[in-house]
Amino acid sequence: MKSAQILLADDHALVRAGIVNAISNMPEIEIVGEVGDGPSLMAHLEALRPDCLLLDVTMPNFEPIKAIQQIRLLYPKMRILIISAYDDDVYVQGLLSAGVNGYHLKDQPLGDLRLAIQRVLNGERWISSPLVDKLLNSQTRSTKSNQSISLSERQRDLLRLLAKGLDNRAIATRLNLSIKTIENHLTRLYRQLNVQSRLEAASYAQANPELLGVAGNTAVSPPPIQPNPNSKQISVLLIDDSRRYRQQLRRMVGKAYPNVMIYEASNIQEGTQLVSKILPKIAFIDVVLGDEDGIRCTRQIKRYHSSVRVILMSAYPDREFHRRGIEAGATAFLDKKDLDVATLNQILEDLST
Repeated sequence: MKSAQILLADDHALVRAGIVNAISNMPEIEIVGEVGDGPSLMAHLEALRPDCLLLDVTMPNFEPIKAIQQIRLLYPKMRILIISAYDDDVYVQGLLSAGVNGYHLKDQPLGDLRLAIQRVLNGERWISSPLVDKLLNSQTRSTKSNQSISLSERQRDLLRLLAKGLDNRAIATRLNLSIKTIENHLTRLYRQLNVQSRLEAASYAQANPELLGVAGNTAVSPPPIQPNPNSKQISVLLIDDSRRYRQQLRRMVGKAYPNVMIYEASNIQEGTQLVSKILPKIAFIDVVLGDEDGIRCTRQIKRYHSSVRVILMSAYPDREFHRRGIEAGATAFLDKKDLDVATLNQILEDLST
């Protein structure tokens, strides 16, 4: 039987040596490389294509959330086990949400590390036992505390960009603001979320995507269509790579159906992560998502949660797109020009009954 190939990433040579010594006698594994920084990690992943990555996320030149999301997209079958000294529950939740398969604390027995590696290689998830109760308690606290957290549209935009791993300069460029203004906004955002750093804020966003939702009755004011008193609240996901169009569509959805929570994503990865967290009733997906394909996005969402109703949209409707979209599981394929408040109201009212 072929040995599972392991790549070890930690910026401390002494720690790497200790890990190698602890696991080198494990059957059916082979340590194929060691790295100590972000750029070396990406180069070794491309060259070695290991089965499992043992990773300390505090290495130089390494942005954890952004890098792990990229690694997960490039190497979807590879297992990722974090080996870290940090036991902050927000930090751990964010990394788990970004796509790692396990989180092991460095101060735990070496026997637990060997067990953790075996578990993740077998397709299971591993969390060190001291973290389990802490994570369960933090989820309870988070549910209660999130009820009192209300973010502005600007703060939601900042949090989305932090979750993508963008630095202050990139965020400033994206939002057409100065770096100093971004720093001021982030200071207030950290205070409101009760976090201390951009990594904690990004992790918080990954673990609590419901904070990024917008209530339909606050998307516009006043809504021109009065809500049906018997209507149930539903969750709607908008997936479009154009921020301007998402804003336009968000306003129309809010006008059409005020009793709604609206979530946004700009690509397939963001969309599927949100679906797994919030299980929306309906998703409006653009056929062209930058370099990605809204039909593939539809297929992934339906694979994860077949109950989500998908409406594909396009500014350039095409018969072949329509055929492939319906085959992928979409309920309908609409021309963006036909998406108005009345149409949206009819679609959303049908879902609520």
